[in-house]
Amino acid sequence: MKRNGSLLLGLLIACMLVLAACGGGSDEETSNAGDDAGGQDDVVEEDGEKTLIFARGGDSESLDPGSTSDGESSRVTKQVLETLLDFEDESFELKPGLAHDWEVSDDGLTYTFHLEENVTFHDGTDFNAEAVKINFDRFADPEHEYAFADNEYVYFMYSTMFGGHKGDDGHVVDEVNVVDDYTVEFILNKPLGFFLQNMGMTYFAITSPAALEEFGPEINENPVGTGPFEFISWTKDESIVLEKNDDYWKEGLPKLDKLIFEVIPDNAARLIALRSGDIDIMDGLNPDDAEGIETDDELTLHAREENNFGYVGFNVQKEPLDNATLRQALSHAIDREAIVEALYAGYGSVAKNPLPPSYLGYNDDVEGYQYDVEKAKELLAEAGYEDGLEIDLWTMPVARPYMPDPETTAEIIQNNFAEIGVTVNIVREEWAPYLEKTMNGEHEIYMLGWSGTNGDPDYFISSLLHGDLIGDSNREYYQNEEVDTLLNDAKVEIDQDKRAEMYEEAQAIIGEDVPMVPLVHSKPVMATSNNVTGYVPHPSTSESLEEVDLE
Repeated sequence: MKRNGSLLLGLLIACMLVLAACGGGSDEETSNAGDDAGGQDDVVEEDGEKTLIFARGGDSESLDPGSTSDGESSRVTKQVLETLLDFEDESFELKPGLAHDWEVSDDGLTYTFHLEENVTFHDGTDFNAEAVKINFDRFADPEHEYAFADNEYVYFMYSTMFGGHKGDDGHVVDEVNVVDDYTVEFILNKPLGFFLQNMGMTYFAITSPAALEEFGPEINENPVGTGPFEFISWTKDESIVLEKNDDYWKEGLPKLDKLIFEVIPDNAARLIALRSGDIDIMDGLNPDDAEGIETDDELTLHAREENNFGYVGFNVQKEPLDNATLRQALSHAIDREAIVEALYAGYGSVAKNPLPPSYLGYNDDVEGYQYDVEKAKELLAEAGYEDGLEIDLWTMPVARPYMPDPETTAEIIQNNFAEIGVTVNIVREEWAPYLEKTMNGEHEIYMLGWSGTNGDPDYFISSLLHGDLIGDSNREYYQNEEVDTLLNDAKVEIDQDKRAEMYEEAQAIIGEDVPMVPLVHSKPVMATSNNVTGYVPHPSTSESLEEVDLE
């Protein structure tokens, strides 16, 4: 009877959330977004426009692409701004983007890109080699007039992927040269094994220089690119509205007239909205609901390839978690198999490394911290906490591809820790403050995850655990000089077998230091209405919707 009561309560809450998320507000933009969200029966509006509504669990953080690692931000910027290279629809194999051809010198130090001509930004200005140079110069140089480094939007993803910023010892880009209007050249001071892969990442999309001049730091809320959709409005924590770029350089695209990214935090509420026709695509489907989607003639189930991991992270510079033995004890206390079995419905597997098993350099010899209550108690006593302790666990407020039910995950971990005498206080924040505060190190233990965006192991391990990124994407505040050296060497090594060995060694050391507990690798499931055509989910979680149509 208890289970039935909980289910009924959950459904009532979900219905309330749907009403709250889909109802109009006092704000004009909100009201307009609500009017546009007519549902599947109103796909073609009175004026003949096709509007698609994509519902997600959380809002974007910033729409200046290099200023954030947030997947919800990349999902939107992918539609508005474009990169020099792109990835194939279902893999990280490279294909042309704003550059139609490219060459690499024999020594791996010069990359020349030949750009598409007759491409314009949404503000009517020309896309050309000078625009590319300006964008990469601003990413690289904290003192650049368009770097906006005096606020929170520092381009740390550039630092992660290119070995630092201008003036840093590890920075690999010496200069970016305009050869002619439609040819741009990158000169490196040392090889970078994944340079071309970086050119396909959403973080390095090209913004209109005129817009950078016009909006300044507020470019993070006013993106202007060359993409298939133009930015129209952003009602925070509710919706982002995009409209078709009538002058898009790819003939016949996009097929939609309007695209709305709507925030509905609760997974169950999003599914109710999809079934009722209020939205067209939903991300963050509960894996338990996948079977029901497969048997529903009105809906289509989609699954992304396994390209992520969800984890529990420790702030290793904050007491008491600066104690490695305590971290080991807590790691042994987490029942990862129970989490995967309870919440992933066959669409997840237990993780032991901060890297998906399919990636170059994955170390399968790392044992991981198996669930062992007695071992955890023994280590807890050894760490000096035989009588237990009280600690805060920060949990994500939104479902993510690697963690479709963070609240229940946190409760399972809370119960696990109680078994060894550790009292857990669950801390909840809104999504943007959650990201900012954990980046600033305000947490003790937190939950998050990472999805690959370029198909290379460096993006996982260096982004999350390199000492240079403490206070950015390294929320563990973890630094190990040996690990940093291995990661730095792997960046500039062209021999892929040697790179693999370095990453394997780094994972072994990280496993001993235990700055985080990898929980799960997931195959994120999502659903669309059957009138959505041409939708192909990408492993990176950020796919272009230029080919998507509504029947």
